[in-house]
Amino acid sequence: MKLATFNINGIKARIDALPAWLREAAPDVVCLQEIKSVDDAFPRELFEDMGYRVETHGQKSFNGVAILSKLPLEDVTRGLPGDDSDEQARWIEATVIGDKRAIHVCGLYLPNGNPAPGPKYDYKLAWMARMEARVKALLATEEPLAFCGDYNVIPEPQDAAKPDTWLTDALFLPETRAAFRRIVNLGLTDAFRARDPRPGLYSFWDYQAGAWDRNNGIRIDHLLLSPQCADLLREAGIDKAVRGGEKPSDHVPVWVELEA
Repeated sequence: MKLATFNINGIKARIDALPAWLREAAPDVVCLQEIKSVDDAFPRELFEDMGYRVETHGQKSFNGVAILSKLPLEDVTRGLPGDDSDEQARWIEATVIGDKRAIHVCGLYLPNGNPAPGPKYDYKLAWMARMEARVKALLATEEPLAFCGDYNVIPEPQDAAKPDTWLTDALFLPETRAAFRRIVNLGLTDAFRARDPRPGLYSFWDYQAGAWDRNNGIRIDHLLLSPQCADLLREAGIDKAVRGGEKPSDHVPVWVELEA
C-alpha cells in the first residue's frame, strides 16, 4: 500500500498538477490538505474517473482535508474531537482496507499558529493537545495507524535549510516542538526519518524570495506511524521534483510504502 500526504494549496489551483502527480506516482491512498473548497464544490468525478474513492471535509476558501483511495474505506469520520466549537476543517479519519490488512488513516492539517504569541498560537497548541489525546485513544486499539499531513512543525534544526531564520516562528518555537515530541513520544515513528536521516531534505519551499531555486526549504509534512504500522514500513520518500512542475503547490508529496 502506497500512502501519501500532499498539501495542494487549493484544488482549483492544482486541478492539473494533482492528477498529473497521481498518474505518475500511482499512490493507493492520499491525504490532501488545504483543498480550500466546500464538499459540494470539490471535483470528485475527476478523481473517481481515475479509480479513487473520495472523502472530503471541506470549508469555503480555507483549510479543508480529503482522502482519496483506490482501496475500500470504512468508518469515515470528520473533525478532531475535543472542541465542539471548532469549525475549522482540519481532520479526517478512515480505515483503509488493504489487500493484506487494514490501516486506520488520519489526515490532518495542523494550524500554522502565526503570529506567535497570540490567539492563533494558542489555538495551535490547544489543537495539538487535542491531537495528543486522540492519538492516545487510537493507540489503545493496537491497530496499525498512520497520522498523515501538514503538521506545520519543523521538528529539528536539520529540517530547515536556515533554522536561525525560524527561531521566532510558530513552526519552530520550543513550545511547538515540545508538543510535537509529546505526540511522537506516545510511540509513533516519523516514517521518513526512519528511512532517511540525512539533512537537506524538505517538503515545503515558499513561493517568495527564490526559496525553491536556493533549496531554502523546511520539512513540515510528516507521516507518523503507530508501532503496528511502523512494523509494516517498507519505504518512504519525498517527491521533490513536483515543486518544479507547472503551477506547483509550495508543498510536495511525502509517501510511504506499507506491507498492507
